[in-house]
Amino acid sequence: MSESSTLVFDPARQPAPGCELCRSPGGLLVACNGAWRAIRVDDEAYPAFYRLVHREHVAEMSDLAASERARCLELLVGIEEILREVLCPTKINLASLGNMVPHLHWHVIARFDWDGHFPQPVWGTRQRADDALRLAQVRARLPEVDHRVSRLFEAGV
Repeated sequence: MSESSTLVFDPARQPAPGCELCRSPGGLLVACNGAWRAIRVDDEAYPAFYRLVHREHVAEMSDLAASERARCLELLVGIEEILREVLCPTKINLASLGNMVPHLHWHVIARFDWDGHFPQPVWGTRQRADDALRLAQVRARLPEVDHRVSRLFEAGV
């Protein structure tokens, strides 16, 4: 797997046929460096929903070299810390399912006790209507989150 650095998503690299995360960034590209990219998912109800996506088409963490697993953990924790510092969520959800898209990626989602599904997972049963005012307040802070995530990648954690 390549550790070469790039600042843009490169769909020309050997994509796996039919893989959404090989064909496209998978959302708003926030940062990309080496084997990883951070994207923000376009989700109306969960604006602070980020993904950490591996550059190559691998399915599992155990497919990575130990150094790449360590880098993944550093980036995951870094994104989590940024979300906690900027948004003060009730909880951060981390998930790596890959059942629908078997391309290694992690979901990093800031959760709030007022969000539509809390305490259920974002894919669970809705508990309440969306709070438009609070969602707008979160959206207003996303440029700061994006900037800090970009700096995290630039710093090489």
